[in-house]
Amino acid sequence: MKIDLLYELQLPKPWTKPQREGEYEVYWQAMEQIELADRMGFDTVWLVEHHFRVERSHSPGPEIFLGAVAQRTKNIRLGHGVVLLPYPFNHPIRVAERAAVLDILSNGRLEFGTGRSTQFEQEGFRIDPEETREMWREALEMIPKMWMNETFSHKGKYFDIPERNILPKPHQQPHPPMWMAATTEESFPLAGELGLGALGLTILVPLEEIAIRVESYRKAIRTAKPIGGFVNNQIGVYTMVHCAETKQQAIDNGFYDAVYWWFDRSIELRAAWDSGDRNNPVFKKYPILLKFFTKEIGPEGFDQADMVIGGDPDEVIEKIERHAAAGLDRVLCQMQVGYISHENIMKSMELFGKYVIPHFKAKAGKKAAATAG
Repeated sequence: MKIDLLYELQLPKPWTKPQREGEYEVYWQAMEQIELADRMGFDTVWLVEHHFRVERSHSPGPEIFLGAVAQRTKNIRLGHGVVLLPYPFNHPIRVAERAAVLDILSNGRLEFGTGRSTQFEQEGFRIDPEETREMWREALEMIPKMWMNETFSHKGKYFDIPERNILPKPHQQPHPPMWMAATTEESFPLAGELGLGALGLTILVPLEEIAIRVESYRKAIRTAKPIGGFVNNQIGVYTMVHCAETKQQAIDNGFYDAVYWWFDRSIELRAAWDSGDRNNPVFKKYPILLKFFTKEIGPEGFDQADMVIGGDPDEVIEKIERHAAAGLDRVLCQMQVGYISHENIMKSMELFGKYVIPHFKAKAGKKAAATAG
């Protein structure tokens, strides 16, 4: 089990200072946190690409931020979690070029994840949501070929590229590990069929359901026809995480407030709240949200259901162990969330470095020794 970080670069309202000052602060605090995470032994830091997501994510240029991170860290891997492939979000040539530069400047630490984004963001770029799956697939099929071949050309439904040498080539050979955002039941076996790692954006899905999706992925990947140069057989899921010296301290630090804020501010969920309709499809898709909407449970309900992870180091370890038992390879910890302060995020990372990460590294070491024996 690997312990990762995920950043959306959030800026919750009410803003007590001008937007640009708040964004400046969030970016540089995140940089300081990731430098600490590098020293604490976190495996990978993933950064999203989002557009127009006020409060929720002020992160439209992950490759620029990760390029800066590459120069301030030594070991932590750098993850696109994820770069958006439907055009005109990004042209596949530019994606291949920028990713290769990032892999070079990080000495081969890039993890390359891709996805399609939300309808809200797609419409902002005048992208037809009905075409995004095909656009994503066509673009993704091209990118590893651009990396592995000296010259490349393509003529398809969405892209017409004359023969060119797409440069530079990435440092990792044949190319960085490739991942796919997996949000639905259908996306997990699709990732497996294509030989891609699955990044489970499944914060609203109970662990027992995630375990079923993990099995569908493992089954599909056994007969994978990799879209790239090799199969990346890994699954990670992301969730909100906060570690403190005690459970009560985690709550006092604002963990439950952050959980409440995240669910309340999500655009789709906010629309469901405002409609006041208990039959809204989002409640049928995620039954626990109806309990939250009707105040049957509070944010602690998501904690009790293991959908979020907060508490002292022992509780955090126990919850991550449950994720491992569900068949997952890594947990993407979103620590910079809601109103949790920079100082308390740093303390959470330090506790991870002192207790949580060593636990799982020792466990991995024992497993490797047993296998070798």
